[in-house]
Amino acid sequence: MIRTFVAATAMTALLAGPAGALAGVEEAKKWIDDEFQPSTLSKEAQLQEMEWFIKAAEPFKGMDIKVVSETITTHEYESKTLAKAFSEITGINLTHDLIGEGDVIEKLQTQMQSNKNIYDAYINDSDLIGTHFRYQQVVPLSDWMVGEGQDVTNPGLDVDDFLGISFTTGPDGKIYQLPDQQFANLYWFRYDLFKRPELQAQFKELYGYDLGVPVNWSAYQDIAEFFSEKVKEIDGKPIYGHMDYGKKDPSLGWRFTDAWLSMAGAGDEGIPNGLPVDEWGIRVDGCRPVGSSVSRGGATNGPAAVYALTKYIDWLKKYAPPEAAGMTFSESGPVPAQGAIAQQIFWYTAFTADMAREGTPVVDENGNPKWRMAPSPHGPYWTEGMKLGYQDAGSWTLMKSTPVDRRKAAWLYAQFVVSKTVSLKKTHVGLTPIRESDIWHESFTERAPKLGGLVEFYRSPARVQWTPTGTNVPDYPKLAQLWWQNVADAVTGDKSPQEAMDALAEQQDQVLQRLERAGIQGECGPKLNPEQDPSYWFNLPGAPKAKLANEKPQGETVDYDELVKSWAAAAKK
Repeated sequence: MIRTFVAATAMTALLAGPAGALAGVEEAKKWIDDEFQPSTLSKEAQLQEMEWFIKAAEPFKGMDIKVVSETITTHEYESKTLAKAFSEITGINLTHDLIGEGDVIEKLQTQMQSNKNIYDAYINDSDLIGTHFRYQQVVPLSDWMVGEGQDVTNPGLDVDDFLGISFTTGPDGKIYQLPDQQFANLYWFRYDLFKRPELQAQFKELYGYDLGVPVNWSAYQDIAEFFSEKVKEIDGKPIYGHMDYGKKDPSLGWRFTDAWLSMAGAGDEGIPNGLPVDEWGIRVDGCRPVGSSVSRGGATNGPAAVYALTKYIDWLKKYAPPEAAGMTFSESGPVPAQGAIAQQIFWYTAFTADMAREGTPVVDENGNPKWRMAPSPHGPYWTEGMKLGYQDAGSWTLMKSTPVDRRKAAWLYAQFVVSKTVSLKKTHVGLTPIRESDIWHESFTERAPKLGGLVEFYRSPARVQWTPTGTNVPDYPKLAQLWWQNVADAVTGDKSPQEAMDALAEQQDQVLQRLERAGIQGECGPKLNPEQDPSYWFNLPGAPKAKLANEKPQGETVDYDELVKSWAAAAKK
């Protein structure tokens, strides 16, 4: 795998010549001084990198280029600030549109189907890596950077420095997308409440073990019951032991496709995604998807998946605020910051900035968070070596249908917003780290106490267990839309959890079968296994896994402060 594309000496050669001779240098200096601090680079090195961008952009000056992403804080910063900086420095007129996540996928699909250029580059989730790899309508960046796009590939890009480059690498070993932002799905809890001696004593008396970060779902359930049904009020105000959302809405699908089944233990071992059975329950043979249903060797409707759905519904109804069942993802997100939630098992670090805002009930008078984030607990079917949660990786994607000159100009912008000149400042703004060098910078060491464990998590070796949807999923847009409708049927009680997962597995297999018949995905396209009695698969090692006699083993917790110490010790090795 080619990682470092041009040596440092080549950088020097490219930048030869008097800096003042380049239009845009004064603009670059101004942006470096006024906006692009802190950086892992010195100001001199930042200017050198910007001079490279200025020279590389000369053939594209005056062009109007449009790129698109979903609307999150990181992309808002890019759209409002970095696009303006790029245009002033390079002379390329860059428009960075912000639209909903679903709309990004719709535009991408339309461009794939019509072969007409809609946007010159997309930031879309690396969850589509299996789609992009199989349909071959995106430009493999590994080929592009040493071939047609070599003249516009930043010598200082440093692909090895990207935390999530494995997420955007296909089974063929090629990089198809370049990470632009990342955030993980972790466990969130009120550290201040968990440290109260009277609550610790009460929990120990009731459950026989210490109140702490839950290692397994049994402990999470005990803690949820404890706060919602035993404690009930804190300082005269209601307290709940769980928060979630359950409205019949597309966002309900994310609640499950974002690794909920793997957290329960439904899939196989293997990082970044289980093999041969992944977190969606899809089995592959080599690179070919061969089924979702247990009868075909999949695990989408297996005991672990049904357990995962059952626990989601039980906890939502028993331990979350009554209004949670009628909320969408975006509506539920701000609720923990209001002060009535003790813990949340499925919480995205993208909310860190909002949770750390001074003046909220979950931040103390000194501006320090009363909460912390920690690794997610796992269900009883989980085994060591499996992924433990989801990590979103919004990534730059170039389409073959985009004219080469426009693609080159857009690629320059994509590299600009992830360059070492700007990435550290961008990470401080959006708190969605993409570079190893950024997360270890002293500025994050200083800021770490205000971020509730975000820095410690990303510096820890544990982070590798949090990964996006993997390459087993051959058509993310077609398959993802099946999830929320079937889950909603179980939430409303129209179907049992088993019936809902049976329907989902069958519908996924139908999509795989249609793709197989179409034959458009080549040698890694689906080829369904014949159906067999489920016992055949249950008797084989790995997923799908037979039903456990005891799905609620003894609860287990760990002290948060000791956990962070162990992370720090492991990171130093």
